[in-house]
Amino acid sequence: MKKYIRLTLLTLLVLLALLQFVRPTKNQSDASSRDISQAMVVPADVQATLKTSCYDCHSNHTDYPWYAEIQPVGLWLNDHVDEGKKELNFSEFAGYNLRRQYHKLEEISEQVHEGEMPLSSYTLIHRAAALSPERQTSLAAWAAAMQDTMKAHYPMDSLVRKK
Repeated sequence: MKKYIRLTLLTLLVLLALLQFVRPTKNQSDASSRDISQAMVVPADVQATLKTSCYDCHSNHTDYPWYAEIQPVGLWLNDHVDEGKKELNFSEFAGYNLRRQYHKLEEISEQVHEGEMPLSSYTLIHRAAALSPERQTSLAAWAAAMQDTMKAHYPMDSLVRKK
C-alpha cells in the first residue's frame, strides 16, 4: 500500500512539473479602437475604477500577478479571463450593437450596486479592486446615466427586446 501511495505521489509530482511547460497565451493587447471610451463618455474617475476593478477580467489587457506563472493556476486564470471577456469586454464595447451596449450598462449598474462585481474571490487578493461605497455609487450612476443618454438618442425598440 505504501508503495502505491509513493508511486501515485511521484506520478502527480512529475505531472505537475511537466505542466509548468504549458503556457497559455497572455491576454495583453494594445489599446482597441472599439474600447468603451470610444462609444461612451467615461469620466476620469470612472475610467480609473474600470481599470482598477474590472479590466483584468473584462478587457483585452490583463495585468497578471506573479502566481499566474505557476500551473495549473495560470490555466485557471486564463479560463477565468476568457469567461469574463465573453460576458463583457470593455475593449470591444464600441463594437457591440446598441441593444447589447444598453443591456451591459444595465448589468453593470445592477451587479455593482448589488456587490456582485468585482468578484469577492478577486478582491480577496487584489484589495485595490474592491469598490468602496462611493466608487460603487459612482460606477452604477455612470452606467445608469449612459443608459439614459442612449434612451434620449435612440428609440426604445432598438435598445430592448420586446417581451
